[in-house]
Amino acid sequence: MAEIRAEMVGTVLQVVAEPGAALNAGDTVLILESMKMELPAVSEKAGTLTSLTVVKGDRVQQGDVLGTVE
Repeated sequence: MAEIRAEMVGTVLQVVAEPGAALNAGDTVLILESMKMELPAVSEKAGTLTSLTVVKGDRVQQGDVLGTVE
C-alpha cells in the first residue's frame, strides 16, 4: 500500500480519479490549489486507488494523507 500525501498546505480544487480507478505511477489523483498555483497530487506507484480521504473544497495541511493505492 502507498499513501498519497499533500506536498503543501492547500485546498482540493479538483478530484481527478475516484476510488477503484486503475493508476499508473505518475498519474494525477487530484489537484490542490496553494498560493494561486495548481499542484497535482500524483500516485507514486501503479495500482488501484483504494480510498480518498478528501473531497473538493477540503483544506489540507502538508503531509496529510489524501488517498491510498494498492
